[in-house]
Amino acid sequence: MSTSAAPSPNSGLRRVLPGLMLALLLSMLDAMIVTTALPTIAGDLGGFNRLSWVITAYILTSTVSTPLWGRMSDFFSRKQLLLASILIFTIGSVLCGVAQSMGALIAFRAFQGIGAGGLMVGVMAVIGVMAPPKERGKYQSYIAALSAVATVGGPLLGGALTDHASWRWAFYLNVPIAAVAVWFVAARLNLPHNRGTGRIDYLGAALLSVASTAVVLFTTWGGNQYAWGSPTILGLIALAVVAVIATVVVERRAAQPILPPHLFRSRNFVASLVLGFLVGIALYGTITYLPVYQQSVQHLSATSSGLLLLPVLGGMLVASMYSGRLMSESSRHRLILLAGGAFLSVGSFLLSLLDVNTSRVVASVYMVVFGIGLGLLFQNVMVITQNSVELKDMGVASGTLTFFRSVGGSFGTALFAAVFTSRLTDSLGSKLSPAELSAVHNNGGRAGSSAIESLSQSARTAYVDAVAGGTQSMFRWALPFFVVAFLVALFLRDKSKQAQAAQAPAAAKPQQAGSAS
Repeated sequence: MSTSAAPSPNSGLRRVLPGLMLALLLSMLDAMIVTTALPTIAGDLGGFNRLSWVITAYILTSTVSTPLWGRMSDFFSRKQLLLASILIFTIGSVLCGVAQSMGALIAFRAFQGIGAGGLMVGVMAVIGVMAPPKERGKYQSYIAALSAVATVGGPLLGGALTDHASWRWAFYLNVPIAAVAVWFVAARLNLPHNRGTGRIDYLGAALLSVASTAVVLFTTWGGNQYAWGSPTILGLIALAVVAVIATVVVERRAAQPILPPHLFRSRNFVASLVLGFLVGIALYGTITYLPVYQQSVQHLSATSSGLLLLPVLGGMLVASMYSGRLMSESSRHRLILLAGGAFLSVGSFLLSLLDVNTSRVVASVYMVVFGIGLGLLFQNVMVITQNSVELKDMGVASGTLTFFRSVGGSFGTALFAAVFTSRLTDSLGSKLSPAELSAVHNNGGRAGSSAIESLSQSARTAYVDAVAGGTQSMFRWALPFFVVAFLVALFLRDKSKQAQAAQAPAAAKPQQAGSAS
């Protein structure tokens, strides 16, 4: 088994932290920056019917690759793997920028996503190994803040680059950022080389990849490209179930499993995975559909769609920064995550009250409450995960949580889309004439503004009522998941200061003789 000695808490994490944050920013920013450029990309390259794959391909490969990146970081040099992931991501970015067809862009986005998966896991694992347990909350709060900035800034920056330069600069922009990140990591990151023994469980990795791919595809396609009861979706669900069962069987017998079964004997580790999945539902489902309500019901401009989520992200930013410091200063981690589950539940209930008469101020307050819940949970769950495992399993633990959070995001987006679209379709079908209904080109509730303006006043009123009703239904369905998050947090065990420091002796050991990398 690999052994991994971490440097002392004061041995250089702060010196390399800017590079780590820039590397993470690459992955987070690129998930959002291309969204506002999609219509222009379709106009330049054609292939509008495949446009969704520009996003899906990136999400798919970044999700599927995270467990393998995590496991490899426990076997090989974390520094070299992080540099490799930056290189893959940067090459993918340049190729995306020079793409001359939609097929090529989709393929390059898939390649770029592989690097993005390594960036996420690599940075998390490095911080987990270099930071002592009591300080991980502080560093995870920085990551949560970075995520909030990327979520707001990504669409705005993408729109600005598309309008004033070219959509290709949304990809070229990654090159100078990556260059600075490489310099920090290459010059300032000093970790001992992991000496892994045995072989990585490639069969388990392949089966997990099949299961991951099937889950992401059926949650992405279901209710959009294909009906939920279609042979394609049912086949993907069946494939996912069979692949998950096969993965469990193989992992229990593998000498070096890609997902070590012993990790799942930890109550806190299992609870953190469940919470990560639920947080993914909350974050990505909200980001996808709250702007629909604000644009359609509150008549806010879609041009500044990233700004529409500021109440959620503001609450998330403040809560994550303060709670991260509390996680570092206190051993009462369970109370913080319980509060997160409570705020999410209350926030979801409040958002289920949104209607056509709700003022922007009241709606913003509701979103702030929901955002506080996200901030208390989003990155603090990673602290629980990393504090629940040994240093030798830091990479696979970080990668597994990232994987569960991504799958939760896909599931949440699919769930919210199904509920929202069903309510919207039923409501519009009962209130609009066939001609008016065909004028509303509905794509998950996003009707074009020109189509809405062309409707009669009564039809417009019916559409706004339908969107408000769909938003209410969406959060009513989401509420039980957040109540479950609160209940799961009850099962967490607070670690005493002595237990939190259990990894400190390993962290304080001097570097082993040999090559540091």
